Amino acid sequence: MARHHDLIIIGTGSGNSLISPELEGLDIAIVEEGTFGGTCLNVGCIPTKMLVLPADRVIDSADAARLGVTIPRDVAVDWPAIRDRIFTNRIDLIAAGGEDYRRGQDFVTVYAVRARFVGPRRLALESGEEITADRIVVAAGSRADLLGIEGLDHVDPARGVHTSDTVMRMDELPRRMAVVGGGFVACEFAHVFDALGVEVTQLQRSGALLRGEESEVSQGYTDLARERYDLRLDTSVASAVRDDATGAWTLGLKGPDGATELEVDAVLVAVGRTPNGQRLEVEAGGIDLDDNGVVVVDAQQRTTAEGVWALGDVSNPWQLKHVANHEARVVAHNLAVDLGRAAESDAKPVEADHRFVPHAVFGHPQIAAFGPTRAELETAGTEFVSYTQKVGDTAYGWALEDTTGLLTVHADPATGLILAAHCLGPHASTLIQPLIQAASFGQKAHDVARGQYWIHPALAEVVENALLGLPLN
Repeated sequence: MARHHDLIIIGTGSGNSLISPELEGLDIAIVEEGTFGGTCLNVGCIPTKMLVLPADRVIDSADAARLGVTIPRDVAVDWPAIRDRIFTNRIDLIAAGGEDYRRGQDFVTVYAVRARFVGPRRLALESGEEITADRIVVAAGSRADLLGIEGLDHVDPARGVHTSDTVMRMDELPRRMAVVGGGFVACEFAHVFDALGVEVTQLQRSGALLRGEESEVSQGYTDLARERYDLRLDTSVASAVRDDATGAWTLGLKGPDGATELEVDAVLVAVGRTPNGQRLEVEAGGIDLDDNGVVVVDAQQRTTAEGVWALGDVSNPWQLKHVANHEARVVAHNLAVDLGRAAESDAKPVEADHRFVPHAVFGHPQIAAFGPTRAELETAGTEFVSYTQKVGDTAYGWALEDTTGLLTVHADPATGLILAAHCLGPHASTLIQPLIQAASFGQKAHDVARGQYWIHPALAEVVENALLGLPLN
């Protein structure tokens, strides 16, 4: 007989934050087949940014000669110390503490197994049990993709085949590494391992890195990456053979020069992520998936199945932690409303706000953006005006001796409202935040530029000048 709960939460990334004070005391089940904390905490945003930091220090020190300071290049990299600072001393403690906390709550039951839907609000667990609930939240995230090539079709750290799930926990750095992919995960790790002394070859099947970015951002980053390490564009992996005697991989490549080979000691496959809806067999529970395998939700994060909500990577195309956190707040509120536990003054469902979803790439330099690119605006027939401000044309940009940074802003010529912004350069992920705020609150570009002080000579003047440069009435 299936055990019944008031609420089942599948996934402990942002799903773990759903248990608000309004929901405490319900009979709640948490299902987690992996490590508590989800992708961001364990294998994503947080550990990768902690790994990016020492890499940035190396590149910045090498670049200091332009400022009149020469720092010796024989950098000593203590990989175990870098790795253990992230995991042993921080991430693993948080993950374990989060699970212990939930297990210690008398109204929460933790099922540390894989689950799949076998009917409306009914789950079968790998343990052989079945559980049901009045309400379910699917927050099961996504998983790293692999290649349909023998040898690279499964994760095998002992043989040097990695995804982002395993590469940060390597026992030692390889001498040579192939990074397969041209998205943000691939670019961040290529930056990291090149900076730490690994001979990196990045393989990208198209003609530029980060093709979803504004064209000048994508091309600018591609040019900078090519200067740092072996970047092979319009190149795909056709085969992979490992020499068990030496541990080396020989990758058969197809590229502009025809068929070639590349020998490396490790391969990082970073070609995308797949949402876990199909893995959960959600359709057996009456939950629809779109053509990309993403769980279909409405503006209130409700799925097509009664009493079931979804949030995060499993149900949106962005696969970003801040989006999942926003959606978790929406779902937590709407659950409280549905249960009659919301405050009387706040007893209406709310909708997720996905108008201006920002993202960042923590390569070197950083990239940050929100809103459509110039090409997307033109395709949609949207009227817009643009201005591109170079970082090096501001006072702080002079101090940095920056020659590649830029900020492009697109705005509505009729209203002056900001439509999008795309930034390449130092601290881009921070620099773009005033523009996200302005767009979100409907502030006009020139009002934002002229209606407040901008600290001189801070880097934020890049934003001020970009707004002032927009050809608006």
